[in-house]
Amino acid sequence: MSYATITIGDLLADVNTKYFLPAIQRPYVWSADQVITLIDSLMKGYPISSLMFWSVDEYLKRELKIYNFIENWKPGMQNPAASADGRDVTLVLDGQQRITSLLIALRGTFSEKMKYKRHSSADAWSEKTLYLDLLKDPAEEEDGSDLGVSYGLRFHTHPPRNDYRHHWFRLGDILNYRTDAQLQTLIDDTLDSLHHGVTAYERDLIKTTLRRLHQVLWVDEVINYYTETSPSVDRVLDIFVRANDGGTKLSKSDLLMSMITSKWENGSARDLVFDFVDHINKGLNSPNKITKDFVLKACLVLCGFDVKYNVSNFTMQAIADIERNWPAIKDAIERTFRFLNGLGITAENLTSLNAVLPIAWYLFHAPGVTLRGSSEFDRHNARAIQRWLINSLLMGVFAGTSDRTIAAARATLKDTSQTSRNFPEVQLYHALAIGGRMTRLDERAIEELLELGYGKPKTFLALSLLYDDLDWNGIIYHVDHIIPQARATRRVLMGMNLPEHRVREIASAVNRLGNLQFLPAHENIEKGDMPFDAWITSRSDAYRDRHLIEHTPDLWTATMLPEFVRSRERLIRQKLLELTERVPA
Repeated sequence: MSYATITIGDLLADVNTKYFLPAIQRPYVWSADQVITLIDSLMKGYPISSLMFWSVDEYLKRELKIYNFIENWKPGMQNPAASADGRDVTLVLDGQQRITSLLIALRGTFSEKMKYKRHSSADAWSEKTLYLDLLKDPAEEEDGSDLGVSYGLRFHTHPPRNDYRHHWFRLGDILNYRTDAQLQTLIDDTLDSLHHGVTAYERDLIKTTLRRLHQVLWVDEVINYYTETSPSVDRVLDIFVRANDGGTKLSKSDLLMSMITSKWENGSARDLVFDFVDHINKGLNSPNKITKDFVLKACLVLCGFDVKYNVSNFTMQAIADIERNWPAIKDAIERTFRFLNGLGITAENLTSLNAVLPIAWYLFHAPGVTLRGSSEFDRHNARAIQRWLINSLLMGVFAGTSDRTIAAARATLKDTSQTSRNFPEVQLYHALAIGGRMTRLDERAIEELLELGYGKPKTFLALSLLYDDLDWNGIIYHVDHIIPQARATRRVLMGMNLPEHRVREIASAVNRLGNLQFLPAHENIEKGDMPFDAWITSRSDAYRDRHLIEHTPDLWTATMLPEFVRSRERLIRQKLLELTERVPA
């Protein structure tokens, strides 16, 4: 089929009544400046590339999910679902960003967050409408503009005030003036309303600009498009990938989501997955950072399919099994992250999402198990999973060939589940030692951990091994400097008349793992409010034993910080080795 053309006005008249989006489209991502640049390009007569449509027959209308274009945009919005009943449906395969931008510019609004306002605040967002300054001569360069925009286009929250330098026209109003006669009425009314200081040249400029805008919207068929009529979804997906290859790359999750959504029997898979991702990331007690890619890969892993994240693995059978098991998949993933959050593992320190998948598989096949109870089964398996996960994260077990590692972990879990309900910590250490990879801490790895510094995700993980009995549910713990940073600043140390080499030695020790501990938030605040000497001497022997602090008061000062750190590192090394040896080889 050959290409056809249409005016912008006629195209927009059919958007969300005839033209819709398929599930394979991404969210809208353009900025306000890009919208302005698009309109400016059209006003200059620049081409804006071709669009690609897909004419859908009655069968496909029933099979596919379709979505409306967004007119009034706000960050984070998803395209709302639409109904195809009783309509001729044409889906836009290539051109979503441009058509949405035209809608925003001519029929809608673009919302931006106001400075100093919280994202969650109802009044944080201002809806802005695009206006055209009819007194701006496009032939003149605008000082300070790096967009290359010639026409006076700008988004405004409220209708801007006109004066002898500016006369603002709401861009979308041109849609109400289709004919030449209507255009002339608009020009006459505009000239009659001008400020008294406007010159004859500027009056001619206004007439020229309005006529140019009318020409672009209602006369010139500037939209060039191709319509695909094949009923083959596979062909259309291939066309879509190739059509979008030159711009923002199509991600696997976008394509997979489209395929799943088109074959999902009840509801919208896209909405279900997006909502679930938001729930895990924002709806639990701690922040997480999962993605739709992780959820889709988890579906393959938990349902027993090839773990490779390829389009070919999402067959009709796979999608049907995933839909049937979707409630159980969600439940297992949520129980997994509630358990991890209970260990203090959140978006800030979970260094590999793939390492979570074996835990999710284990809980998927153990309905109702939360690992947070007081039974011996819960306590034993909670500690086993915690040790295994932290060892895996610290040793980078799921880096590199993670698909092979995930498949090996799943096979081990499946084999051991035939004879035991317990999490197979030891068996996983052996099974994942692929190509001689180390899967658990040894003496060399422990020495590397001791070099970790404050603020690093792995530092938190290393401390988690030392404090493996903490329950983070309802309690906030801080990573705390035992000897405070404030007592080891260069200014304070120089005030003690210490030599330069000693100042550098102390400064290099203050943030090391050996000077860090977990403290409940309230206790950390109490510690900060007391002189350190008074605080540390008031702690009991049991307290110091728990935090691996030797009873050597001479070392409890900033001037002896390097010696204090070496002393505590010896105890940390000893405990980590004991934890490693506690699990059978």
